[in-house]
Order: sequence, then C-alpha cells, then structure tokens
Amino acid sequence: MPDSAPAPRPDFIRVENFSFHYGGSQALFNIDMAIPERRVTALIGPSGCGKSTLLRNMNRMNDLIDGVRHEGDIRLNGASLYDPSVEVISLRKRVGMVFQKYNPFAKSIYENVVFSLRVAGRSRKKELDETVERSLKAAALWDEVKDRLHESAFGLSGGQQQRLCIARAIANQPEILLMDEPCAALDPLATLKIEQLITKLSETYTIVIVTHNMEQATRCSHRTAFLYMGRLIEYGETVQIFEKPSHPETEAYITGRFS
Repeated sequence: MPDSAPAPRPDFIRVENFSFHYGGSQALFNIDMAIPERRVTALIGPSGCGKSTLLRNMNRMNDLIDGVRHEGDIRLNGASLYDPSVEVISLRKRVGMVFQKYNPFAKSIYENVVFSLRVAGRSRKKELDETVERSLKAAALWDEVKDRLHESAFGLSGGQQQRLCIARAIANQPEILLMDEPCAALDPLATLKIEQLITKLSETYTIVIVTHNMEQATRCSHRTAFLYMGRLIEYGETVQIFEKPSHPETEAYITGRFS
C-alpha cells in the first residue's frame, strides 16, 4: 500500500515577530502567527491596517518599493524567505499571487496561462497543452473556454477573467496562493464562484486571502486574523473569531461599529 499523505503542517507559513517599515513610517508591528498548510487563512481589518502589506511580504513583493525594511522573519516550510540564498524569482514561483482587480495580459486565454512557463524557457507543446487544461480545470474555467483558448482573454467576463488569473497563478503549481481582495471588483454571482473555487483549491494549496467582506471570511476561511493599526489583535479559528471574539476591538470591527 502506498504511504498516506503527510498531515498538513500547522505552521507551514511562520511569521516571527515581524515588523515592516516604508521609509520612516512603520506599517507592521511585531506580527507573530502560524499559518496552516492547505487551509484558507483570512486577513481582516480596516483599510490601512497592514493586511495587504503583510500579504505582499509573503512573496517579497514589497521588495520592489524603495526604502522599505523589516525586522523579524517569515518562514515558508521552515526556511526563511529572507535568507541570502533565496532567489526571489524562484520564491515567487512557489508563492502565487492574485490581485484585487483582475489583470489578464493582452494575449489569448492559452498564452495567459502558459506565460510563466514560456518566460522560463519551457515551450514543449505537450507540456503547455497539459498545463493549460490542468490549470483551467483547477480554476473551474475549462468547460467555459475550452473551445476558444486562442481568443483574447479580454473577451471574458470579469469573473471569468479573475478565474483566468487564478489559473495563471497556479500554472507553475505553487505551494502557496496569496489573494488580495480577489472579489472586490466582481458582482455577487461571480464572487460566489470565486469563493467556491477558493474552498476547492485549499485542498491543494495553502491560501492566504485579504478581504473586507466579513461574510466572505466566514464562508471561505478556516482561520482568521484581525489586524488593526499594523498590529495583530486576534488570530484563531474563524468560528471562534466571529462567534466568540476575545478582544473588544475584534468584536467592534466584525459587528460593524467601525470599518
């Protein structure tokens, strides 16, 4: 009999006493949290609280901004992503990213999905074809677009374009998928499809999602972190956070007393 799959790590992503600065402005203060493998973790909190800053540090996207610095560490599967031996391009292959506004390239559906493979010099048609089918099926889009793969991605609806961006993000089979308010620009029906997709994808990927939508956090996530003014106020199982929050700030936020 084959060995069973290893149990998911409870600290697949480990944020250790992490602080972050944009020049002279501090955005994050001593964040410490363990994010479990193959689960959905939601980051909630008011605008400007540091959610997206924390998310973007998980694949070092903030490195692209001048004058930033950090203290502490973030570890992926036990290894520091700030280790000098870490190649950032390789890191971003392991940690996919989906943004708030769907942003397909001005290419065909097919070429959007295989873009990262072509950049890496992988051009065997069989591999590209298999990647397109696998990724679009995983993004619940294959049946809708399989007969028009070589048409422009801009011919898709907004919800379809966002699912295409998800397919593009998972084409390299990353370990982690970061989502920064992936439904903010979508209508309720498209949002529902993305939420159902997130639940399905969490069987394979470790997902961290930033959301302002409290109902979305309760529907999609296994664990929820509430950030306020750059500090982690509360973190735990989503049911506990929303039904029995431990901190008055958390209760005030989730009940809409401030936003």
